[in-house]
Amino acid sequence: MKVLVVGGGGREHALVWKISQSPLVKEILCAPGNGGISRIAKCVPIKASDIEALARLAGEERVDLTVVGPEEPLVLGIEEEFRRRGLRLFGVSREAATLEGSKSFAKELMEKHGIPTASFRVFENPEEAKAFIKEKDSPCVVKADGLAAGKGVFVCREPEKAMDAVDEIMVRRAFGDAGRKVVIEELLEGEEASFLAITDGETVIGFPPAQDHKPVFDEDRGPNTGGMGAYSPAPVVTGELEERIMETIMVPAVRAMAKEGRPYRGILYAGLMISNGEAKVLEFNVRLGDPEAQPLLVRLKSDIVPLLLAATEGNLEKMEPSWDDGASVCVVMASRGYPGKYERGKVILGLEEAEKMEGVFVFHAGTRFEEGKWLTDGGRVLGVTARGEDIPKAIERAYEAVGKIHWEGVHYRKDIGKKALRRLRRDG
Repeated sequence: MKVLVVGGGGREHALVWKISQSPLVKEILCAPGNGGISRIAKCVPIKASDIEALARLAGEERVDLTVVGPEEPLVLGIEEEFRRRGLRLFGVSREAATLEGSKSFAKELMEKHGIPTASFRVFENPEEAKAFIKEKDSPCVVKADGLAAGKGVFVCREPEKAMDAVDEIMVRRAFGDAGRKVVIEELLEGEEASFLAITDGETVIGFPPAQDHKPVFDEDRGPNTGGMGAYSPAPVVTGELEERIMETIMVPAVRAMAKEGRPYRGILYAGLMISNGEAKVLEFNVRLGDPEAQPLLVRLKSDIVPLLLAATEGNLEKMEPSWDDGASVCVVMASRGYPGKYERGKVILGLEEAEKMEGVFVFHAGTRFEEGKWLTDGGRVLGVTARGEDIPKAIERAYEAVGKIHWEGVHYRKDIGKKALRRLRRDG
């Protein structure tokens, strides 16, 4: 088989790495890819949003399966374009991608179909939104309705901050057209977790739970990012709760989309808030999380390609993926200034030493290779991922590898997995 992976971040590097292990696969293309991906796949300089060029590439290269990493091409309708040309693609349709492309759609779907989530209101007028905030006078979350690369969410404990967030999204248009509407919802307290599943529209198979770390600084301080690290499993999601999440959230969401005339085939990602042993949905995404994909994919023991094919072709009921019993941790190493302005072109040192460590996988997100040197080429640069027999050992190994890598202005959180350690100590 020949496989094309769409995207160029750490998630896509992890996907290419996992797909390359399949005996079914002879060649992998990646568009646009990155420096690290270029070592195991042929990178083609086509943007993930250039659907027509991607479809042309898949046709000319006789690609057997295209796997879409990021949300943007899915929202733009890549699945329809490939289907129209008779090309096989793993990823949801444009209609299904609205679940991530519009937060107001997702909230209204959950309300209509009884899927647990925070109470909310949707506004198209900034003054009306601010009047509502003033009237409620309670902590809330303000979200840009459309795609904002994981950065259009503001947790506001004071009304003044919430009104500033409305201005940032709707008046100053910090996120462009994504800010035409805002969703204002109650602030849920508890511990966050990520729960992913793969579905062919009928069968829904859950992945092990994971936990992301969105804010840029330790102890969840600072602005939200695309994700500063993740680990799996997440002890906050017990086996009993995992079953309830499948029964009350994941399966109902797939059924609800079918009832709305938006059949759902692909990855379903639920960002959850866990409180008192119960889960509520913060958001839905329509693809693998980044960085959750990294620790999840290094725990996946079975071949990923038959799983992707089965979901695409409606045969998922025959599949039973197997997972490593241990744990895995991903620490994102970023450029100074991220998620704001940052410099590119810094020389990265120590990569080879880290990659030689047993159970360590260095996934590239924003790198390029020039004149024999690895250089930074993005905000999130590397996802240093390690396996261990348990979470404490995986954390220790990941940070040992991180300590071997350096560049001018490198930044990373030093507390990835700390919530899991606290919970394990408390429960142990």
